[in-house]
Amino acid sequence: MSRYALISCTKLKKDYRCTANEMYLESQLFNKAVQYIDKQNYEDWYILSAKYGLLNKDTIIEPYDITLNNMNSLQRRVWSKDVYEQLIQLNPNHLDFYAGKKYREYLIPPLRQLGIHCNVPLEGKGIGEQLGFYKQQLDNQLRGKN
Repeated sequence: MSRYALISCTKLKKDYRCTANEMYLESQLFNKAVQYIDKQNYEDWYILSAKYGLLNKDTIIEPYDITLNNMNSLQRRVWSKDVYEQLIQLNPNHLDFYAGKKYREYLIPPLRQLGIHCNVPLEGKGIGEQLGFYKQQLDNQLRGKN
């Protein structure tokens, strides 16, 4: 089974050209999500980037200042269609979205129509609650619990 995690890009970014993974590590939420996801049983994980679409964490990118939060519904639909095309190339069975509503609202329905299981593990949790979840999970893993 091909199971992938998807994390949204962040407003906080490095101010120099670097790998996508490094670019977003300024964000505490992104950093904690990556630490958590790295310890889960995913085949791999990708970044949902407002500028680049589906982004491999090792891809070298330039800093940018684009967010889905500033896009209208039509622009987000176009972005989602492009990301959808990129995602289906992975041939996933299961996708976990660690991303806000605007990054997934037009993406999940067509993926589910293909029979791809889509899950939002932290749905409904605010940023503080998400950080608390990651901290608790990472602390438990350090102590050898799950």
